Amino acid sequence: MIIGDQWLLLLRLFIIIITTTVPQLAHSMDPAFNDDVLGLIAFKAGLIDPYSKLASWNQDDDSPCSWAGVRCDPWAHRVTELALDGLSLSGHVGHGLLRLQSLQILSLSNNRLNGTILPGLTSLGTLQVINLSSNNLTGAIPEEMFGHCGSLAAVSFAMNGLTGRIPGSLSTCQTLVAINFSMNRLSGEMPSEIWSLRGLQSIDLSENLLEGRIPEGIGNLYNAKTVNLSGNRFSGRIPEDVGGYFGLEKLDLSGNFLSGSLPESIRRLASVSSIRLRGNSLSGVFPYWIGELRSLESLDLSRNRFFGGIPESVGNLQQLKELNLSMNNFTGILPSSISNCIDLSVLDISHNGLTGDFPLRIFRNNNLEVLDVSSNAFSGEFPARIGTAMINLQYLNASGNAISGSIAESIGELRMIRVLDLSKNRLSGSIPTEIQRCSSLVYLVLSENNLTGTVPLALSKLFGLEYVDLSVNHLTGSLPKELANLTHLFYFNISNNNLEGELPVGGFFDTVHPKPIVLNPNSNSTRGSSSSSLSKNLHHKRIIFSISALIAIGAAASIAIGVIAITILNIHVRSSMSRADPPLAFSGGKEEDISCSPSPSEPKNNGKLVMFNRDANFMEGAANALLNKESEIGRGGFGIVYRSSIYEDGRPLAIKKLTCSGLMKSREDFEREVKTLGKIRHPNIIPLEGYYWEPSLQLLVYEHVSGGSLHRRIHDQITTSSCLTWPQRFKIIIGMAKGLAHLHQMKVVHYNLKSANILLDASGEARVGDFGLARLVPALDRCLLSSKIQSALGYVAPEFACRTVKITEKCDVYGFGVLVLEVVTGRRPVEYMEDDVAVLSEVVRSAVDEGRVEGCVDGRLEGCFPAEEVVSVVKLGLLCASPVPSSRPDMSEVVKVLEMIRRPPES
Repeated sequence: MIIGDQWLLLLRLFIIIITTTVPQLAHSMDPAFNDDVLGLIAFKAGLIDPYSKLASWNQDDDSPCSWAGVRCDPWAHRVTELALDGLSLSGHVGHGLLRLQSLQILSLSNNRLNGTILPGLTSLGTLQVINLSSNNLTGAIPEEMFGHCGSLAAVSFAMNGLTGRIPGSLSTCQTLVAINFSMNRLSGEMPSEIWSLRGLQSIDLSENLLEGRIPEGIGNLYNAKTVNLSGNRFSGRIPEDVGGYFGLEKLDLSGNFLSGSLPESIRRLASVSSIRLRGNSLSGVFPYWIGELRSLESLDLSRNRFFGGIPESVGNLQQLKELNLSMNNFTGILPSSISNCIDLSVLDISHNGLTGDFPLRIFRNNNLEVLDVSSNAFSGEFPARIGTAMINLQYLNASGNAISGSIAESIGELRMIRVLDLSKNRLSGSIPTEIQRCSSLVYLVLSENNLTGTVPLALSKLFGLEYVDLSVNHLTGSLPKELANLTHLFYFNISNNNLEGELPVGGFFDTVHPKPIVLNPNSNSTRGSSSSSLSKNLHHKRIIFSISALIAIGAAASIAIGVIAITILNIHVRSSMSRADPPLAFSGGKEEDISCSPSPSEPKNNGKLVMFNRDANFMEGAANALLNKESEIGRGGFGIVYRSSIYEDGRPLAIKKLTCSGLMKSREDFEREVKTLGKIRHPNIIPLEGYYWEPSLQLLVYEHVSGGSLHRRIHDQITTSSCLTWPQRFKIIIGMAKGLAHLHQMKVVHYNLKSANILLDASGEARVGDFGLARLVPALDRCLLSSKIQSALGYVAPEFACRTVKITEKCDVYGFGVLVLEVVTGRRPVEYMEDDVAVLSEVVRSAVDEGRVEGCVDGRLEGCFPAEEVVSVVKLGLLCASPVPSSRPDMSEVVKVLEMIRRPPES
């Protein structure tokens, strides 16, 4: 009986064990499930995971469902989603993914993946989303990729380096809802079959090299909400059926070569909220029917060739928030009906031929934040109640008109105004003291008017002021000493006035030499100051401001602080550079430990050389000297550059030894930043191929570019026969622009732009180098920055002199503008003479104002250049080198303008 009970107990225990373990055992032996494990492990084998984000992926696991970035179906226990976005992964997208037969979502965006797109992905019939955006993928989009789409709904290859054509097979994917191939180098014509994707809601092909006409048939997109074809090379007219589908909400065709007038079918887009046609060659009148688009919130027709008047019907757009009609040929008056657009926050009608009184009617709109009416023909007196009518205004530019009268006292009610530009008008009277209530003011430009009186003490109460230009007026008296309290000031121009007295002491004004410095003792005021009055002024015992160009280039004066303060540091750095550099031994391999040969007094340090190109074959055997004094090829602001090679094919590399080791971030921060820079690949950028770190030595390994620097080609080639031709110069300019635009697209500021950092390859293409190195220095050490300012004097944006400066892409745009002028003129950014200093941008700007641009072109070209093209390039360079950051265009816009300047003849 006991035995029977024991047997029954054992039987029950066996049943429990069987019922609980057999399903799990069967599940673990499921070959399909093991396929998921094997597939993911095979995929991981092709990746470099610098931060061990995939450490949880263990090939010995029975299930991948708990792995990082992996999700599974809770019932079938198959992998349905793989999301590895932003993990700094590099390597290639391997075939292991094809084992994931239940995969629905594949998202690998914002990594460093290279190689080509895996064509078999769409053979996974369950796949609904493919997101490979923001990587380094190259090659063409496989034609066969879309032959069997299954249930594919969304695909994004945006922000890669893809080339070739858009495959026509895309039209077979009738389940597609969203396509994003933007920011690549796709070329050829756009396949018309795309318009047959009836379920498509969003298509973005922007920022590519697509050309030809935009095919008809866009009206077939019955479900489309967004169509973005901007930033390509499309020509011809906008398709007539563009308004064929009433539900379209956003249409962006800006930055192309489109011509003709606006198709009338657009008036049927009842749901459209945004129309952007900026930067084309569209013409015709502003259609009256535009007022029928009652849902319109943003309308941008800028930089085209529209003409005629602005119709009253624009007042029907009561949802409108942004209206940009700048850089066209509009004439007449601004319609009073625009006051009905009560939600309007941005209005830009600059650079047209609009007339009439200053458009006070729009001041009923208290929501207006940005108003630009510059470069028109507005006249009449400055409105007396401007401050009470526009209480939310942050940006006002009315320069380049014929506005008269005095600046209204109500200007003080503009409490939120940050930029106020009333230059180049006919304003008279004094600067009102009420301006001190504009507590948010940063930029104040009142130059080239007829203002009288003194520089008011009220300006010293505007503690946020950074940029002040009061030049070319009739101001008298002395400067208030309290102006020294403006701690953010970096530019203060009072040239061509009748000021006298002493400079304020402290702050910005301490950057000015304590004795009167005359930059050009023979210059006269543009107002025609007589030599007798000048002579009389020079008898004053105090500092004279009759020639105050010293302050007119206040930014350069501010930079002088760094120049003087850094001298001792430079002597120390150069002294340390002159010592023999110990050879660096390399033992071969993809990622190996290497050692620096230390001096007898130093302990031996070990470091690691990391090369991003895992496919390269390295030299084997004996140590190879990477740093050899005899192989030095240059010195820059951040270090010494050597020519060397570690590849079996003998391909040379440029090794930069950084000279600011003591200021470097920690190894972890350094490696993270360097790997970010190593991800950047573009035909006009010198790629970073690897790095070396140890506490006392950091190296950056670049591709070697054999053509030499732009500086050498411009300034060392003194004969006409060997100098750059105009087509070569234009090619260099547009190459630099494309390289910088890509850096900014990758959120990297170059910071150290100058002609010595632009190299030319064997085909004459410009290659931007030395980019982003400021990212390696903690908090942008001011001492180090000062030395860099000295090395790049003339290219540095004025705002950089401010000690609390925030470096932005606009600083690069300024440096690019100076580079453009340097390439065109063959002159250096700053030239020092016996009793004068010539600042290139100012010299060229004066030439443009006086209509003698062609006289600035490099004489070695001997007139062999297209005058109209050169004038356009020069004006673009001056726009980029504007003292006001907000006036500078983005580099992506610069590229489009350059492409329009050198457009094909058939366009």
